[in-house]
Amino acid sequence: MSGAGRSGTSNHRIVIVGGYGAFGAKVAERLARDPALNIIIAGRSSAKAQACADKLTRAAGQCISSTVLDAQTATADDIRALAPTVLINASGPFQQQDYSLARACIAAHCHYIDLADAREFVCGITQLDEAARAAGVCVISGASSVPGLSSAVVLQLSEGLRHLDEVHIGISPGNAFDPGLATTRSIIGAAGKPFEARRDHAAVKRYGWQGLSRYTFPLIGRRWMCDVDVPDLELFPRHLPGIASVRFTAGLEVSAYHLGFWALSWPARFGIVRSLAPLAKPLLWLKRRLHWLGSDAGGMFVRIEGRDPRSRITRAWHLIARNNDGPYVPAIASVVLARRLVAETGPAPGAMDCFGLFTLAEFEAEVADLDIISKIDLRGRCSPYGPARS
Repeated sequence: MSGAGRSGTSNHRIVIVGGYGAFGAKVAERLARDPALNIIIAGRSSAKAQACADKLTRAAGQCISSTVLDAQTATADDIRALAPTVLINASGPFQQQDYSLARACIAAHCHYIDLADAREFVCGITQLDEAARAAGVCVISGASSVPGLSSAVVLQLSEGLRHLDEVHIGISPGNAFDPGLATTRSIIGAAGKPFEARRDHAAVKRYGWQGLSRYTFPLIGRRWMCDVDVPDLELFPRHLPGIASVRFTAGLEVSAYHLGFWALSWPARFGIVRSLAPLAKPLLWLKRRLHWLGSDAGGMFVRIEGRDPRSRITRAWHLIARNNDGPYVPAIASVVLARRLVAETGPAPGAMDCFGLFTLAEFEAEVADLDIISKIDLRGRCSPYGPARS
């Protein structure tokens, strides 16, 4: 392991696998500010891990360590050697991963958190529940924008309702965000592929990056959106029985990109091409060449419909992230939960999806220093607003 251990008396080590990636670096940056924690940046590249650790050491004024650890091949012995209290897996995309790292953490008696948003991965994590309980550790999957943050918002929005009928969640990042090749391949590979959603209490088939619509965000305006497969489509009916409809949409800020991607999804849907994933490299190259298009502002919304004893109710929540602070949003859930596990105020041992494991207030407190606006509109409408938070 490179770098000296952090000075001080804390025994709480947090290993961040993929800690130099797009989101893992944000997780590391937030946690490195806490002098009571000993942060270790891990990944397959020793040079990248060390460079990230050096950068954080200079910024935080504390010594951050680094080590080589592959999420796909790490063993329980590898994790025991690092002696972490919590391991955070930010080494996505998770569509191609299995639970080997989570199993290794259980064997090493170490808490595990990941930032997965892959439906099958997150929804299947409960198969590790018995082993996690026996080891006395928490295994948490989906500590990200979805389902971690989205479930926290829905639970708050639905307070006081007799019945929750519909949920619509959407995310549109600013064009300045650079997702990296592996993430781009995962996103593009989902175009045109079928998945199951819920509408009017029945299962319906939707297709990745189809179902074209528009949504108006406060402050940043209208953006094209399309259907995307996420864990929420399965988890909301599981955790909130009786819900009639759940939809998730995502959008690209630059209209030409979004509409072009939508058009490309049709050959994949009809089997003319097996997958658009081979286009990831040239499309990412093009996006980077045209990085000046669009902005550094992104948005997220949650809109619900339900009933109270007297009437039908519509409520909405909007998040607007500017100044390129959007990539922090998927990172915050793992930061909140890692702090709670270290403080021994987290959930009971077991393996679980990240549904309702923290509150919207906890999220807002963690991003209070960032250019991120979080606001609830009890009228369910989208109206411009200033920097005040709910």
